[in-house]
Amino acid sequence: MAKKKSSHILTVFNQLLSDIFERNGNKPLNYKQVAAKLNLNDPESRDTIMELLKDESKKGLFREVDRGKFQLKEQKTLVTGIVSMTSDGSAFIIPEDEFEEDIYVAPRKLRTALNGDKVKIYVFAKSKGKRKEGEVIEIIQRAKMDFTGILKVSERFAFFIPDDRKMLHDIFIPLGELNGAKHGEKAIARITDWPEGAKNPIGSITRVLGIQGENNTEMNAILAEYGFPLQFPDEVENEANSIPENISNEEIAKRRDFREVLTFTIDPADAKDFDDAISFRRLENGNYEVGVHIADVTHYVKPDTALDKEAFDRGTSVYLVDRVIPMLPERLSNGVCSLRPKEDKLCFAAVFELDKDANVINQWFGKTVIHSDRRFSYEEAQEVIEGNSEDLKEEIHILNDLAYKLRDRKFKHGAISFESTEVKFKLDEQSRPIGVYVKERKDAHKLIEDFMLLANRKVAEFIAKKGRGKKRLTFVYRAHDAPNEQTLASFAQFAARFGYKINTKSDKEIARSLNTLMEDVEGKKEQNVLTQLAIRSMAKAIYTTKKSSHYGLAFDFYTHFTSPIRRYPDMMVHRLLEHYLNEGQSVNEEAYEKMCLHTSQMEKKAADAERASVKYKQAEYLENNIGREYTGIISGVTEWGMYVEIIENKCEGMIRLRDITDDFYVLDEKNYCIIGQRKKKKYQLGDEVTIMVKKVDLSKRQIDFTLLHRKAGEE
Repeated sequence: MAKKKSSHILTVFNQLLSDIFERNGNKPLNYKQVAAKLNLNDPESRDTIMELLKDESKKGLFREVDRGKFQLKEQKTLVTGIVSMTSDGSAFIIPEDEFEEDIYVAPRKLRTALNGDKVKIYVFAKSKGKRKEGEVIEIIQRAKMDFTGILKVSERFAFFIPDDRKMLHDIFIPLGELNGAKHGEKAIARITDWPEGAKNPIGSITRVLGIQGENNTEMNAILAEYGFPLQFPDEVENEANSIPENISNEEIAKRRDFREVLTFTIDPADAKDFDDAISFRRLENGNYEVGVHIADVTHYVKPDTALDKEAFDRGTSVYLVDRVIPMLPERLSNGVCSLRPKEDKLCFAAVFELDKDANVINQWFGKTVIHSDRRFSYEEAQEVIEGNSEDLKEEIHILNDLAYKLRDRKFKHGAISFESTEVKFKLDEQSRPIGVYVKERKDAHKLIEDFMLLANRKVAEFIAKKGRGKKRLTFVYRAHDAPNEQTLASFAQFAARFGYKINTKSDKEIARSLNTLMEDVEGKKEQNVLTQLAIRSMAKAIYTTKKSSHYGLAFDFYTHFTSPIRRYPDMMVHRLLEHYLNEGQSVNEEAYEKMCLHTSQMEKKAADAERASVKYKQAEYLENNIGREYTGIISGVTEWGMYVEIIENKCEGMIRLRDITDDFYVLDEKNYCIIGQRKKKKYQLGDEVTIMVKKVDLSKRQIDFTLLHRKAGEE
């Protein structure tokens, strides 16, 4: 502990010394002059400064330009940013200031900084034409201290090899810190110390995950890798279990009662957390009343409780291939809050009066009590839509017709339709993949989606228009920026290879041509590659208090109101909507923006974890198909290889450039291709190739292919 403290004090002192030289134009100063500028005039302090100047000169921070006179070796400035590691042990620091360029840091100048850490760095004076370089002087905040990996135990010590490819240091584990873990087991290790000058950090095993390669072990490892806890703390479970399920007459009296109005849910067949229901009735004037009723989670989960803190920390539920890791304990997510059929349930609702053209004539937001009459799966609702079932036939047909009109209007206003293929696995009893299929999105899915979009949009619009200018109310929006022009231009150039034209003259033209592309490409071999590239060319949607518009949906105001069982931002929206409906004052914007940033980050981590679980199952599926030939599409190109997505099952693997022996291939980044240096043969993104499954590494979730040949008839 003393070592850590002295190291931190030394860093701060070095910073003070550097500031003195920078403020004095880096003129040479002796130790007495430096001491005087720091108001330290006692002999002991002067001697300490002299020692520091000499020590740091040896390390390269200062140089002795004349006997006893020092200056900064190079003029430096201080920058704070996030570490992005590269595979060779160096890193780029992404500055907090988005207008600053990234700064390169050599491996020896990283100190003990790890990928994702927030650090302070010195930036060296930039020579003309050279990139900015720097060195880490302080680690402000570690991105993570817990890692998943494999334990290697010998007689006198143990090492832990992290799964994270960007964690380039093994962790030394003293034998007394194994906590029951055995050689070769997969576990979670926590870094506890990193002595100055030591190559490796020291840690302890905090949890044994199990035998490498077992499904449960690997799924839990993915969750732990992305920072999601594997269970709820006892305090949180106890709080959830103490919440009564019965609803008092007193509570019902405070709400608008929809129990006699036809209400139903439409969800996946295996869903248990039903957080939205639709109510429907014809009005005497010929219009329709459609209620979007959302589970009233915040009625049960109060701020500053253990339940609420845990939900905020998680930020979201995580959907892995074979399991759901809920944001809230099962008693709430699948029980108390879930809008199960034939039960009275408390909701927060957006109720609309719609005419036959799906125009909103009136709207109401408030607390309701419902009694769901019927639970439809998407497949059952689709049967009704297609005329193969009579169950609530008239009501579902009217709702589907209204949804079509809402959708049509949305696209006319410039919304973009991204229908990317979603890969699903058929699993056996041990959760091993025995088949792969692509999930279809039909009208039943879109019906629910369009009414959820309506509710989200109208809630955001209602709050945004309630207070304008200086009276603007702080609110949580789901914002989405317009795409970066350069990125979009690159995508348009690539799409042109397949004969698709992207008009980039205006936002509406971009949206129109992207939608035409998405329609034309549906069902074709290049669909997934083009859709994924188009999505990548778009900005990422985030939660924020600062902007309200959503480019991709072409809505001026948009939020997330409809899924509070599985998303914390929806809980924030429910609390704020209730607060403002009760004429509450605007809340602290800065505090809510910090919450938005956290939930956006957790959303990304959940998406990464979900992707990792798909990659694992793809690798597991192809492990039984080593040596088999497939036709695939080149889905990505890098300096070390090209990714190929198999058309038949959407599994993606890599052909390493070193394994293509007919030429020496290099990346042509601008044209999304690799090109042979002698024969000029090209392999371009979107090309169809024949591959053979060469090798599968389950622990790394990697699939290697061997390139056999291009499809016949290609150059």
